[in-house]
Amino acid sequence: MQPPILIVEDDLKIARIIKAYLEGADFRVIHAETARAALEKAEAELPLAVILDLGLPDRSGEELCQELKDLGSFPVIMLTAKSSEEERITGFALGADDYVVKPASPRELVYRVKAVLKRYDGAGTGEHPVSFNNGTLILDSRRHTVTCRGKTCNVTPTEFKLLQALAASPGRTYSRDELVSKALGYQFDGYERSVDAHIKNLRQKIELDSRKPEFIKTVYGIGYLFSGERDAV
Repeated sequence: MQPPILIVEDDLKIARIIKAYLEGADFRVIHAETARAALEKAEAELPLAVILDLGLPDRSGEELCQELKDLGSFPVIMLTAKSSEEERITGFALGADDYVVKPASPRELVYRVKAVLKRYDGAGTGEHPVSFNNGTLILDSRRHTVTCRGKTCNVTPTEFKLLQALAASPGRTYSRDELVSKALGYQFDGYERSVDAHIKNLRQKIELDSRKPEFIKTVYGIGYLFSGERDAV
């Protein structure tokens, strides 16, 4: 049985509409009205993806997002009335894989669920783990894991795709726009700024000193490059 899409939404009308559209797209769907119920459901059955309303009655959605990410590797789509650029960037910095502003088209939401799942599945196409700097950093596309200095890093699907895109061509500089297209698979207004938030998260996870990164370098005025040296097979 396919894992479910977990909808975390206290507005029952909105939840019913989203559920109907997702089920129409052949997804299995479960629903939680509170953060507590969402954690219980996610712990009982790890979801395929989560659609998370940030305005929950018992706890902030931002806090819940981080707790859900600790349970396993699955995409989280934030659904919220918060529409400013800075609020969207904050959402991505917390580990969200997509950010949808209310009122949201249920058809668009289904598309976004399919898009983040495609990015997640697409990260598992490699045949063998790839290592850099004498095994300091290892990317395993089949298992969708990153190991750095012997420890597994808990990266999100979007962070993995960005790292994978950069590491595919060490020394090449990518603009933010190119990274959005290459790693996320489609263009969307505001995503260029979100790349900075994801890169900041990645550096905190894989670098000894995020202010002096060994692997992900900033090319000022352009974008980012991966400076690791790939190990011989």
